[in-house]
Amino acid sequence: MSPKILSVDDSKTVRRLLARLFEPFNCSLFEAANGEEGLAVAAREKPDLILLDYNMPVMDGITMLRRLHEDVELRRTPVIMLTAEAGAKNIATAARLGARDYITKPFQDELLLAKAARVIPLVPRLNL
Repeated sequence: MSPKILSVDDSKTVRRLLARLFEPFNCSLFEAANGEEGLAVAAREKPDLILLDYNMPVMDGITMLRRLHEDVELRRTPVIMLTAEAGAKNIATAARLGARDYITKPFQDELLLAKAARVIPLVPRLNL
């Protein structure tokens, strides 16, 4: 079964970039525009990795991270913060709440793929 990735970001552009970045790999990408949508998609799809923005409307990434940590079924889901927030306090807060890694925007594709590959298998799709 191919890994599931959930991208939670209020920027449609970022979500499209991530979809293109992971498209060559045998995985399924799901999207949400804020933390509230992200929690609903995570509960339904049980992703193997969540790429989570920090600042979003409706529910921010830190609140979503807290809620994931409180959910028995989702608390072990690996989360990589993918955000423009670069402050040491923000990074420490995310780490304390269980984020596996932290990448600042703009990000390098290779760095994100390398960090994602530490969590899930990134196997190229076979072109049949």
